[in-house]
Amino acid sequence: MASSSGLRISYLLRHQLAPPLVSNRFTRTCLGLSELRFLSTKNSTASRSLRLAKSGRRDEPVKDEGDDGQDGNGSVAVKKDGGGSDGRIVHTALHKEATDAYMAYAMSVLLGRALPDVRDGLKPVHRRILFAMHELGLSSRKPFKKCARVVGEVLGKFHPHGDNAVYDSLVRMAQDFSLRSPLIQGHGNFGSIDADPPAAMRYTECRLEALSEAMLLSDLEMNTVDFVPNFDNSQKEPSLLPARLPTLLLNGSSGIAVGMATNIPPHNLGEVVDALCVLIHNPEATLQELLEYMPGPDFPTGGLIMGNNGILEAYRTGRGRITVRGKTEVELLDSKTKRTAVIIKEIPYQTNKSALVERIAELVENKTLDGISDIRDESDRTGMRIVIELKRGADPSIVQNNLYRLTSLQSSFSCNMVGIINGQPKLMGLKELLQAFLDFRCSVVERRARFKLLHAQERRHIVEGIVIGLDNLDGVIRLIREASSHSIASASLRTQFNLSEKQAEAVLDINLRRLTHLERKKFIDESKSLMENISKLEELLSSRNNILQLIEQEATELKDKFPNPRRSVLEDTDSGQVEDIDVIPNEEMLLAFSEKGYVKRMKPNTFNLQHRGTIGKSVGKLRVNDAMSDFIVCRAHDHVLYFSDKGIVYSARAYKIPECGRTAAGTPLVQVLSLSDGERITSIIPVSEFEGDQFLLMLTAYGYIKKVSLNFFSSIRSTGIIAIQLVSGDELKWVRRCTNDNLVAMASQNGMVILSSCDTIRALGRNTRGSVAMKLKTGDKMASMDIIPAAVWNDLERNSSKSSNGPWLLFVSESGVGKRVPLKSFRLSPLRRVGLIGCKFSSQDRLAAVFVVGFSLAEDGESDEQVVLVSQSGTVNRIKVRDVSIQSRFARGVILMRLDHAGKIQSASLISAAETEPEEEEA
Repeated sequence: MASSSGLRISYLLRHQLAPPLVSNRFTRTCLGLSELRFLSTKNSTASRSLRLAKSGRRDEPVKDEGDDGQDGNGSVAVKKDGGGSDGRIVHTALHKEATDAYMAYAMSVLLGRALPDVRDGLKPVHRRILFAMHELGLSSRKPFKKCARVVGEVLGKFHPHGDNAVYDSLVRMAQDFSLRSPLIQGHGNFGSIDADPPAAMRYTECRLEALSEAMLLSDLEMNTVDFVPNFDNSQKEPSLLPARLPTLLLNGSSGIAVGMATNIPPHNLGEVVDALCVLIHNPEATLQELLEYMPGPDFPTGGLIMGNNGILEAYRTGRGRITVRGKTEVELLDSKTKRTAVIIKEIPYQTNKSALVERIAELVENKTLDGISDIRDESDRTGMRIVIELKRGADPSIVQNNLYRLTSLQSSFSCNMVGIINGQPKLMGLKELLQAFLDFRCSVVERRARFKLLHAQERRHIVEGIVIGLDNLDGVIRLIREASSHSIASASLRTQFNLSEKQAEAVLDINLRRLTHLERKKFIDESKSLMENISKLEELLSSRNNILQLIEQEATELKDKFPNPRRSVLEDTDSGQVEDIDVIPNEEMLLAFSEKGYVKRMKPNTFNLQHRGTIGKSVGKLRVNDAMSDFIVCRAHDHVLYFSDKGIVYSARAYKIPECGRTAAGTPLVQVLSLSDGERITSIIPVSEFEGDQFLLMLTAYGYIKKVSLNFFSSIRSTGIIAIQLVSGDELKWVRRCTNDNLVAMASQNGMVILSSCDTIRALGRNTRGSVAMKLKTGDKMASMDIIPAAVWNDLERNSSKSSNGPWLLFVSESGVGKRVPLKSFRLSPLRRVGLIGCKFSSQDRLAAVFVVGFSLAEDGESDEQVVLVSQSGTVNRIKVRDVSIQSRFARGVILMRLDHAGKIQSASLISAAETEPEEEEA
């Protein structure tokens, strides 16, 4: 590139420079020509000399041909005058020249292509299309005409750009899903909301909408706006259209210019008129008063607008983010199977419907979206309908929320209300936009009134001359007959009857049929009518308030003529981003866990109340060689902490577990938690709030105990964190919530019990092992742990006489035998002791669980709690605690659950009786 430039310049120098310059020194100068960036000359001639100037200060002297030195780089040499050695060279910095040229280009794009004018709300291409159709006579009452004809008219007369740009703009003005109030009526394929392209312009037809004629083109011939030459100065085109409504707010606009962009949402026609009327009546109206009549945008595709904070910010400053959500409904597809479907009726503005359906299908295939079995698009010409069938048991609220969160069914519209005003782009708020249009409309009405007034005065002047001529008809006829030419007759009339030239010409142009008496009366009536019209126009022009009243009247007429109800619904929620927890009720639920890591969520009334000694009701189907391991009661919004046998803790909300019926098999925990191979969940703690004075008390199978602050577990990563360090072969078995005032009751499998204060256990960090809780005999392991509130123990000490009253320790053995022992039968002891005998067993039986019961008492002083027993085969029995007999520490207990064919007790859970349920016995 440099060598070719050097060749061209060398050729120029060789043929155009004067002979004295072509010397040895010039040969050295040519070596630096490849470094010359720009060379600009004016009116170059063969006699011109060329001077190379060094880039630097402008006031430095310019070296002439005889000066020695190196040639410069980075400057622009500009020849100012006619030539010769006395010529003057002006140096321009390269960055300044580039900046000026770029700014000129940027302003050309801003004003001539990308940004709309605030006054009529149109870009140049849209304005030219509408004007060309108006010139072609394509009104709403005329037949359609090919779009290719309109595009050719626009290109040939007004818009010297590509035909695709013009046709795309025409198509958009005809799409009812792009513009809130379409300006062009299309006939044929003009694209779809699925982003299908329109048919070629040779196939489609168009004409103006009635609203376009009434709103934009009605007063165009009355000198309401300025006309400017077109690109080749062969015709005139309007610089603006005399809009009767703020089209920029009505249909919005979007465009990307150079270093600037605009994105204005569309609005409802009736609401825009109401807001305009408010500003007319009260120029000092606040934004809040305007919002009462125009509460927000109204998108052509409808949808839900979430919250008003973004709207308020956009209307106040010109910038804001509006969250738009599609409109959905839930339908019941099959009443027997209770299968439901989510129906999408509306989607956010400028959202591709087919791309949305594909995105949903992709997320379902990738298992990012759960609970969806099928998706299909049933949209037709009557409306939009996307059917999303849900799996059995799937929560429609969760599926809807996931659709909002993961797809474009919920999107944001970023408002950037930039428009052209006074030849400059400007960011404006709602009131400023309305005021700018109102000022423009006042100018239009004033110019229209002056135009009508001028024509009325001219016509009245002519009519007065005609009446004078008819009053003196005989003399007029005589003068005309005596005149030898037209000019003499005109001069005679002007002299004889004191008429003007126009009046005389009008009298001469009267036909004989209009010389009757009746025609004279018509002229007199016309003169009176013109006088009334002139007085009204003069009165209109005498006051700005009269002009504003007329503007309000014309805007109200358009509102009444083109009524259009609001499509977008405004929601009062502050944030459009909704989490699952916001749509799921915080109800009580049952969580059932199996040994092989399956979990299911059920409603509390799944298992009815039963008597002691019954077989129970099955908790559902279990996998081969699987058994129930835990059964807890919590609420849907609780954080559920999952503690594994390896001392790792995981966290997930309770509602994350799919809800299912009693007979369902459940969901593998590995789909909810990131468990490693062979890792089992041994303890589950539901937490509603992470309080500072709460602790977690952990106990391992080998008898190590540790107290950790609950706050350490408020933020748990998806892969889990360490809860306790374990010795080789040990497992974390039990975790309970406590405070320093509480007591802890621990029992071993051989029935030994220790009661100790939680305050004596030192709080440690997560990554520690803890201390020894109980001295275990050979072969013995810990069986269970429970927490005793301090208030219960204090009341027990005050009422020491009634030793048979609650609270009690409820013992449950693996063989289904249980009993209640008064808590007073046990004394407090420090840790690292053997403990007291709490229950005696047969040689093959062991302790399965220990609970502190009696916190909830009925009117008769008995326990109002219930215990849920789960066998290894999955059979569940729910019985009242009051049905379990109270015995001493050395008694063997009574049968709680018959396990002839059901193995051993796998887990036991204590729940409170929320309400009385119908009893049900099963043999």
